[in-house]
Amino acid sequence: MADIHQLEAKLRSLKLNGMLDTLNLRLGQAQKDNLGFIHFLEMLLEDEGQYRNNKRLSSRIAKARFEEQKSLEEFDFTFNPKVPSQYIHDLATCHFIEKKESIILCGPVGVGKTHLAQALGHQACRLGYRVLFSKANRLLSDLGGGRADGTWEDRLRRYLKPQLLILDDFALKELSTFQAEDLYELIDRRYRNDSMVVTANRSPKDWYPLFPNPVIAESALDRLISCSHVITLTGKSYRALLRPDKALEKEVVNM
Repeated sequence: MADIHQLEAKLRSLKLNGMLDTLNLRLGQAQKDNLGFIHFLEMLLEDEGQYRNNKRLSSRIAKARFEEQKSLEEFDFTFNPKVPSQYIHDLATCHFIEKKESIILCGPVGVGKTHLAQALGHQACRLGYRVLFSKANRLLSDLGGGRADGTWEDRLRRYLKPQLLILDDFALKELSTFQAEDLYELIDRRYRNDSMVVTANRSPKDWYPLFPNPVIAESALDRLISCSHVITLTGKSYRALLRPDKALEKEVVNM
C-alpha cells in the first residue's frame, strides 16, 4: 500500500488527476484480468485524456454563460413537426462556424428558438469552440455603459472574442442611435470572421424600421443576413405546457 500512496503523491504533484481518480479501479481491473503493463498504462492515459477533455468542456460551458443547459437530444421535434429537424441537426455539426456563417432563428414566442440556440451553442462547446450567450438588450446595455465610462472598446472585444456569439431576443424594440451604431460595429467586425446565432420574434425584413438610420440598418443587416441560414419556426407554443396549472389539469382529468 505504501507504494500506491507514493504513486498517488507523484500523480498529484504532476497534476495527473484523471489517472489519480481511476488508479485504484484500474489496478483492480489489471489484477482481475491479468493485464499487461502497456495495456494498464494505456487505460490510465485514456482516463487522463478524458478527464482533461471534460474539464475543458466544463470551462467552455461556464464561460458561455448559457441561461440553461439545453441540448438537441432534449428538444421535442414531434411537438411542432414543421420544425426542420434534419436541417438543424446538420447545422449542429458546426461546419457553419468553420465557414464563418451565421444562423437566424425567427418565429413566435414559445416555439423553441432559445432552446435551439443554446443547444447549438452547447454542441459547439462540445466540439471545442469558444461560445458566448447573451440577451440582445443586455449586450446593448453593456456596450452603452462602456460609452459612459470609456471602456467601450474593451467591452466590445468581449463579444468579438468567441467563435460563436449567440444573441437572444434580437429586435424586440426600436433602437437608439447609439444602440444601432453599436450593433453595426459588432456585426461588421464579426462579419466573415466569426459566427453568430440570432433569435428573434420578428422576421428579418421587419428589423429595418427598428433602426433610426436606414443607412446603418442596411449596412448592418445586409452583412448579417447575407451570411446566415435563416430558419423560420412555426407552430404552437411549447411554453404553455410548462405552466404549473397544467399538472393540476392532468390530475383532475385522471381522477
